[in-house]
Amino acid sequence: MFPPSRHNEIIEIAKQQGRVLVDELAGRFGVTPQTIRKDLNDLCGDRLLQRVHGGAVYPAGKENMEYEARRKMAAGEKEAIGRAAAHAIPEKATLFINIGTTTEAVSRALLDHKDLMVITNNINVANRLRVVSGMEVIIAGGVVRSSDGGIVGEAAVDFINQFSVDYAIMGVSAIDDSGGLLDFDFREVRVAQAIMANARHKILVADSTKFDRNAPVRIGHLSQVDTFVTDKCTKLEIRRVCKDNGVRLIEACV
Repeated sequence: MFPPSRHNEIIEIAKQQGRVLVDELAGRFGVTPQTIRKDLNDLCGDRLLQRVHGGAVYPAGKENMEYEARRKMAAGEKEAIGRAAAHAIPEKATLFINIGTTTEAVSRALLDHKDLMVITNNINVANRLRVVSGMEVIIAGGVVRSSDGGIVGEAAVDFINQFSVDYAIMGVSAIDDSGGLLDFDFREVRVAQAIMANARHKILVADSTKFDRNAPVRIGHLSQVDTFVTDKCTKLEIRRVCKDNGVRLIEACV
């Protein structure tokens, strides 16, 4: 098993069990303890795990990971989600794109679309799309978070409320078993709620790691979106919420 694949499996084990031990991982993967220690040091260096004596632990639910570290988590899955979501967006559409590494993956997949109007509170998305010929990019005003280039606050909410668009591309930090959509920053949540209220078709994009995370602030509920794009959904409760509420579920990696 090559290191990237082993790293992903180590993260999954840590998510399920809360912690991983060097000796147990060495036996599981058939490698030396020194190799596992290097793996853990790499993962902890990327802030995907936290080192403890004898192993590592998965970060606490309320601790939001550094943005660059989150970019690397499930990167392939996010790219697949981005392509699937972009496929649902017709040319000449108007849309919101909010903050998040998965919504950024959608923006990358939209580069070949023509005549889009994109309203965003994500500086990274605006920078990527502004150079595309025929793409009109409108960026919200407000407080810029240094951690991820997200624009939040009441000014951003007021700005978003001026528009009524065809589609909203939305990311979240966590999805609980009941279908609750959760985030860490109440200021970001206010913007996300305004985006939901002013789009005719709401597309939620979230990889399957979001089913195993927790966050303290509620955005809304899965039943409020029209389409949910993920890499895979093994949560029967989530599938039931989608079915009962007419939410189209797209699994990009199945």
